[in-house]
Amino acid sequence: MSKITGSQAIIKCLQEEGVDTIFGFPGGAVIDLYDELLDSDIKNVLVRHEQGAVHAADGYARATGKVGVALLTSGPGATNGVTGIATAYLDSIPIVVLTGQVPRALIGNDAFQEVDIVGITRPCTKHNYLVSDPADLVSTMREAFYLAASGRPGPVLIDLPKDVVASMMSFPEKKKIKMQTYQPNLAPHPGQVEKACKACLKAKRPVLYVGGGVILSDANKELTELAEKLHVPVTMTLMGIGGFPGTNPLSLGMLGMHGSYAANMSVAKSDLLIAVGARFDDRVTGRLDAFAPHAKIIHIDIDPTSISKNVDVDIPIVADCKNALRAMNSWLDDSKDFVAEESAEKHRPWVDQVHEWNEKHPLTYREEGDIIKPQYVIQTLDRLTGGDAIITTEVGQNQMWAAQFYKFNKPRQWLTSGGLGTMGYGLPAAIGAKLAFPDATVIDVAGDGSIQMNIQELATARQYGAPVKVAILNNNYLGMVRQWQELFYNKRYSGTVMEVTPDFVELAKAYGAVGLRAKTKSEVEPVIKEALATDKLVIMDFVISREEGVFPMVPAGKATTEMLLV
Repeated sequence: MSKITGSQAIIKCLQEEGVDTIFGFPGGAVIDLYDELLDSDIKNVLVRHEQGAVHAADGYARATGKVGVALLTSGPGATNGVTGIATAYLDSIPIVVLTGQVPRALIGNDAFQEVDIVGITRPCTKHNYLVSDPADLVSTMREAFYLAASGRPGPVLIDLPKDVVASMMSFPEKKKIKMQTYQPNLAPHPGQVEKACKACLKAKRPVLYVGGGVILSDANKELTELAEKLHVPVTMTLMGIGGFPGTNPLSLGMLGMHGSYAANMSVAKSDLLIAVGARFDDRVTGRLDAFAPHAKIIHIDIDPTSISKNVDVDIPIVADCKNALRAMNSWLDDSKDFVAEESAEKHRPWVDQVHEWNEKHPLTYREEGDIIKPQYVIQTLDRLTGGDAIITTEVGQNQMWAAQFYKFNKPRQWLTSGGLGTMGYGLPAAIGAKLAFPDATVIDVAGDGSIQMNIQELATARQYGAPVKVAILNNNYLGMVRQWQELFYNKRYSGTVMEVTPDFVELAKAYGAVGLRAKTKSEVEPVIKEALATDKLVIMDFVISREEGVFPMVPAGKATTEMLLV
């Protein structure tokens, strides 16, 4: 077998995995790889900061369901990517990050641009590798992609010493990967499925509580089938948005700290909580002893360590969400004890109660003449895009308003940093999504603070023909922290006043983009229409009500029923 260089082997592995786009930033430790990319058919996207590379790979992965890939050089190149890696880790996003490393003989000698990136990222990767033997390079690459995409997905890092990448090696035939210590359970236990289904038949006040696992396993159809079959209301976590159609009458929207009144009350009053691909995080549960106090809990998750981690569950099902939901639907179809019409009739009083809560306390806001309310901007985006856009967000109030007021009917439309809450995520993620789906409308909903974290990626968007639309909800504050200071710190706005912000319209022009501004409510719709009508990169600067808050809101340490309303 003829031998090839390590860089050639890496490119062949990427092509073998179907990788068509890679996001990165070059440096001496990866220069051989960058040289080899010129002779490949892989699109090489040069970002302006390594954090942007990992977020773009993450956005590409969330939008497509495929593994995203980032390529970073050693030292500061690798460490600049850590925030992106941690973002993907907490949201279970499949990416492979390739980092350059100094030659093996220099490792541990404080060589130029040397850093122990394997040690640094061990807590925030699903797995990571330092390739110390050229003979292991190909098998490591293949194993990394398998690990990133299988079971509970996540980021995998491969650290590549420069001399390994330059070495000559053979390229072995690909075989099925088998790992003794890693065998995720995909199929649900039939006995647990039966227990869960019988509990569903007994329940009078059931609620489906849906997390990101439904999106990751492409289980939205099976989920919708189960909800409609049983006539059960559905609430979603921030990461589960789009897993169930937002316009479906059974949808309660998001639950938790900034969830809807109906969603939080439904969980609190339910007698059966069916958790699917969710992890009972603190933003959802509020005070643990007051969370779903009357409910028996079913928990479906592919990760056994997530079950009963935060909340004790009664019926655990360790399995892929799609397989588990499909098994529940089949069991109900085959059961002589289940009649869909009877289930609907049985649950009608409960669903009526839920709708009554929603009508009494809907997601709403107070109009103030021609002042722009951020919620109105999101509603207008939803209406003018027909609910079909891919929406990315930064983090903070902009993120919550987008989650509340854009009605997502399909999975993989909603790309946001949930677990880590990473400001600066939205723009590079939007670029990744746009390059994956050039014909889609991709909008980054941002705040004037968070957009500046990675605003340099506008140059990347221009260079690679990714004409995303950026909607800045501009209030000259770090809005979410300001809201907490208003409510709990006597309006002592320490460190949250953005006294100096760019003129975003002029900044857009500097990057060769279109800059638009709306200062009054009547200008919002014309600005959005103009942005959507052009095929260019656009920044929309919406000058919003400065001290608008996100409501409902559950204060820290309170039960989810103790909501502050508008």
